[in-house]
Amino acid sequence: MSVSSPFSSSSSSPFTTLSIFLFLLLLNNTPFSLSKTPNTTRPRRQLSADYYSKSCPQLEQLVGSITSQQYKEAPVSAPATIRLFFHDCFVEGCDGSILIASKPGSKMVAEKDAEDNKDLRVEAFETVRKAKALVEGKCPGVVSCADILAIAARDYVHLAGGPYYQVKKGRWDGRISLASSVKSNIPQANFTVDQLLKLFNSKGLTLEDLVVLSGAHTLGFAHCRNFVSRLYDFRGSKQPDPVIDPKLLKALRMYCPPSGGNVDIVAPFDVTTPFSFDHAYYGNLEAKLGLLASDQAMFFDPRTRPLVQTLAKDKQKFFQAFVLAMEKMGSIGVKRGKKHGENRKDCSVHF
Repeated sequence: MSVSSPFSSSSSSPFTTLSIFLFLLLLNNTPFSLSKTPNTTRPRRQLSADYYSKSCPQLEQLVGSITSQQYKEAPVSAPATIRLFFHDCFVEGCDGSILIASKPGSKMVAEKDAEDNKDLRVEAFETVRKAKALVEGKCPGVVSCADILAIAARDYVHLAGGPYYQVKKGRWDGRISLASSVKSNIPQANFTVDQLLKLFNSKGLTLEDLVVLSGAHTLGFAHCRNFVSRLYDFRGSKQPDPVIDPKLLKALRMYCPPSGGNVDIVAPFDVTTPFSFDHAYYGNLEAKLGLLASDQAMFFDPRTRPLVQTLAKDKQKFFQAFVLAMEKMGSIGVKRGKKHGENRKDCSVHF
């Protein structure tokens, strides 16, 4: 989504102070409740888990060697890469177009340089770059950047404590990458459920997919600018969002003034277990501890609330639903063949 998932790009002390404060303050404030089982659907497009079984049989191990090392050195790589995959799939489909760099001097600005992508973390791009270089050394000209990004996102879900699942492959890299296509295709932090559903439906995704994929906010962080209006002037009311937990509101206001604050300050999406891929995100929504208006809205909307409650209660159900939803999202706008795509040797440069 169009919010910042990584750590602060400058000094980590403001982030550390804020996240630890919230963690200690709210650790035990995460209730759960019962509801029905999520209704997830399988992907429409036919990709294959064994697509490279003959042409690059060691692919998963090669990418895994990069992601495991990157995760040890920079844990922020996990939420950053998962977010990068989401932003790739929602704009022009899952085709690696988010990785293309704008050409110096060109009037055409690439996706990655769009305003909504400006705070995509370098660690995510570095993960793909390193993995692609290693794979090219073993299997030159075989594996697409789009597939490497999909595999890396899965690896990070698992490394952070989430489910391991087979990634279906066979995507070609897209040639079109336009900054102008981004804003209308990426959810905004203040979206209503109606706006979220309209966007997800336009990608062939359902209400269930919306709620389940939003669970990726179990990891990651957002800059103050993405939620500051909730704290002081919610939807033009000159008042804070009435549904936000008072203790959370007080804590966030300490570090996020209405204007003129440190632009590098961030807060965790999941204030209870910000570094673990789990289902606490949904319990937080029940407790009114959602960071973004778009997240918290899903608990108060009668269409999405039952599934939020179900997933808050059962981590395994969330994991199972998340695997299916990621597989479905990973099939959006897949490119095939030289007529529609390419296989880039350098993921940042198309032919």
